[in-house]
Amino acid sequence: MFLRLVSRPLLARFKETTGIVGLDVVPNAREVLIGLYDKTLKDIQAVPEDEGYRKAVESFTLHRLKVCQEEEDWEMIEKRLGCGQVEELIEEARDELTLVGKMIEWVPWGIPDDYRCEIIENDASIPKHVPQHRPGPLPEEFYKTLEAVSKKDEPKITSGEPQIKE
Repeated sequence: MFLRLVSRPLLARFKETTGIVGLDVVPNAREVLIGLYDKTLKDIQAVPEDEGYRKAVESFTLHRLKVCQEEEDWEMIEKRLGCGQVEELIEEARDELTLVGKMIEWVPWGIPDDYRCEIIENDASIPKHVPQHRPGPLPEEFYKTLEAVSKKDEPKITSGEPQIKE
């Protein structure tokens, strides 16, 4: 048992390159991921519990954290998560952590109670500050084709029986 615990780190394969330009190997990727996932889970607590964004972030972050805690080897982490290399996961985790901070700053889930939305009915005059997006007229050919199609005689079915054209 002791020999296995001591030799496991020595026998572990070391990654020499990610094969992705600009993405360097992170020798302690597992520890970095665990730290990033812990911080993300801590920071996402500022988002209201019932928000979909929080639920989604917590769900996939908890799953990835669990895999990182269960697996010692970077290859097994990559295999179990199936989301790319651990270095890519680190980049994603950093990006998500940045986004969590921005979402907390922007508060996209909160609409003030006194917020008023201007509703424009069909025939109401459009205020000058609202841009008008009216499509141009359709070509005359369109109307001719539409008229021709609508004038064609279609077979009239009067009963549930299928009609056979002769």
